[in-house]
Amino acid sequence: MSSIRRFGLLAPLVALSLGGCGINSVPTSEENVNAKWGDLQADYQRRADLIPNLVATVKGYAAQEKSVLVQVTQARADATAVHLSAADLSDPAKVKAFNDAQGRLTQAIIPLQRLQEAYPDLKSNQNFLALQDQLEGTENRINASRRDYNDAVQQYNTLIRTFPTAIGAKVFYGAKPKVPFEASAAAQQAPTVNFNAG
Repeated sequence: MSSIRRFGLLAPLVALSLGGCGINSVPTSEENVNAKWGDLQADYQRRADLIPNLVATVKGYAAQEKSVLVQVTQARADATAVHLSAADLSDPAKVKAFNDAQGRLTQAIIPLQRLQEAYPDLKSNQNFLALQDQLEGTENRINASRRDYNDAVQQYNTLIRTFPTAIGAKVFYGAKPKVPFEASAAAQQAPTVNFNAG
């Protein structure tokens, strides 16, 4: 049998073997994780962009609540200072640092949102109401994006750990599991909101 004929018979077997080893599914799944990560980053950025406007609106009504405004502003600065690229999604420490910074911002926003209970005039301010609605909508989008990201990470991690795609994932791509988002420790405790403190 000639070598050309042998190659012709082996080519479909090689193609089938490579297809079964995740040669296409691993990068496709990883790109899905990266896309979901991009969506989550966009939602976090939207929140970071809304906060200065909300803080400025509240300042006029709640000048004596300066500490709340300072905490929110500082938490926003901290959250936007921590950067996490798609290449860092396999590093648990970097993902945790990013998640913790975002969690601190989430916790800092709660007292700001509750200022409307202490200042009835603020409730009727159209700017505040519009910004409050946008911020609440953004928080909902962040939750949905986190869920979508975690689903994509779970699918990717399962793909690179199961046979036969685990072979192709390791041999061709050196694939490492991606890190899902987890609730931060601060999220386990409800924040204390006290507008009567001196």
